[in-house]
Parts: sequence; structure tokens; C-alpha cells
Amino acid sequence: MALNQQLNIMQSKNPNTQPLVSVIMNCYNGEEYLNESIQSIVQQNYKNWEIIFWDNQSTDNSAKIFKSYQDKRFKYFYASSHTTLYKARNLAIEKSEGEFISFLDTDDTWSKQKLEIQIPYFNNADVGVVFSNLWVQSKKGKKKLYIKKKLPRGKIYNELINSYTVGILTSVIRKIFYTKLQKKFDDRFLIIGDFDLFLRLSKMYIFESIQKPLAFYRLHGKNLSIVRKEREIQEFEIWLKENKSNLDDYQMKKLQKNIDYRKFINHKIDGKYKECIHILFHSQISLFNIKNLIILFTPTVILKQLFWFYKD
Repeated sequence: MALNQQLNIMQSKNPNTQPLVSVIMNCYNGEEYLNESIQSIVQQNYKNWEIIFWDNQSTDNSAKIFKSYQDKRFKYFYASSHTTLYKARNLAIEKSEGEFISFLDTDDTWSKQKLEIQIPYFNNADVGVVFSNLWVQSKKGKKKLYIKKKLPRGKIYNELINSYTVGILTSVIRKIFYTKLQKKFDDRFLIIGDFDLFLRLSKMYIFESIQKPLAFYRLHGKNLSIVRKEREIQEFEIWLKENKSNLDDYQMKKLQKNIDYRKFINHKIDGKYKECIHILFHSQISLFNIKNLIILFTPTVILKQLFWFYKD
């Protein structure tokens, strides 16, 4: 092995030579899985990190659990008022000191190699975001791969419009690029704020992707995207309306089809068959229409098994 390669390996394992990564951990009554999430950070092979723990006025034992760790890298902040998640993310980032920012909510976990694998990609000064695949994990411990196709890399705005693949819990962002954004996380949104942010970043900066899953998204029935299914669709419709000028006809139709598809599944699982029929009659004859017909006649219990984001 060449001497310079040996030095690079030694430096990568020495916290004093590693850039600081700020792990943004937003919390509102997250005691149930908090220890597991924290441990997945503590056990990182990459050691130069700080946790920015933003307590959004929790009423459970979250603060007690976090403060039980005697580590100078643990930084606790209590919100002066309860806010939306994305406003809380913005406020937490303001407290961060790292060259890079990453995100881990209190119900999710990382693999111990995550930061170790991702940070070297930023040796390319044009790289703004590094993300990876992830596992979706059920209450019973079963897991499935989130994205089965190859993740895109480079300037990937168009790819993300066609098929959005960035899980915020897998992402690391070069902070200076984030701070240059006129608008940070859009705090009007409750569900799709990360979708909006990463699409804006993808217009300007290079994204690097890692095919290996480096994080675990825990599915437990209280996830916002499950509890607030209707709100999620409303937010996508708002986003689509506001971004028409940035999209061509194909992209508009693609996104609208995705919204209608999500609506159709919601209506079917909620037993709103009239709404399902309405969508069918107002859709052009296509594979999308045929797919919805199949869903319409599929028992709900089977749909809940097929569509993991509806499980409870």
C-alpha cells in the first residue's frame, strides 16, 4: 500500500483530522426509540460529530434520556415554543457548528459505517449532498429495501422529479451550500419539506449516491406520512402548483399522476369507493388506469401488506 494511502486511512480514523458533522436530532415526545437512535450515532466509526438535540417542548422522558449521556458532543436545546418540524429543523441547524449537517429523527437508526463511508465523497468540492439507500423496518423487525433500482448521481433534479429517492435520514449536506439558500426548509410544510429542499439543492449542486443501505427507517404507525396522509397530498398539490414554471409537460403529468395514485390508494384503504370511481372516470385509459382498477378490486388487508407506508 502506498504511503499516501496509509496516511489517508490514518487521518480518516483520527477525529482531530476529520471535519465536524452536525447530527440534527429533532424531538417531540420521542422517548420510545430514542436510546436506539442515539446509540447508532455513538457507535459510528466516524467520531468527529456533534448531536444538536432540539427538544420541541416534549412532555415525556426524552430530555432525561438525552441528558443521561455524559458526552461533550451532546448539545441540548429546548424550544421557546412548539413549532412545525421543518421550522424546528431550521432552528436546530442554526445551532450547529459542523462543516456538514445530517439528520436522524428519534425513531430511526444508522449503520455504524454511515458517516465513515459518506464523508470522503466531499473531497470533491462540488459535491453538495451525499445520500444512500435505506432499510424500512417494521415493528416486528422485518425489513425491506427502500429503493430497488440504482440511485442517481450528479445533477439529478430531473431524476428526482421522475422518481424521488432521497431519504433525509441518509443524507449529509455541505453546510455552506445550505446556508447559501435564500429559503431553507419551507416551514409551511409538515410532511414534504425535505422533498422540497433536496429538489432545490439538486438544481445547483452535485449529489453523490451510495447504493448500500446505511440507515433504518422505523415504521410504527405514528409516522407523520402515515398519520397525515391527506395533508401530505395537499402539500404535494401546493408544491406542484408553485413549481409549474420549473417543469415541462411530461414532469407535470408524471407528478400529477403520482398524486392521483396516492389519492386513489388512500380512498381505497379508507373505504371511499365513490372517490375511487371518480378518479377512474376522470383518468385517461392507460397503464395507470389499469393499475387503479386492480387496486380497486384488491382486498384492503392485502393492500396494507403491499403498501408499507399504511401499516400500523
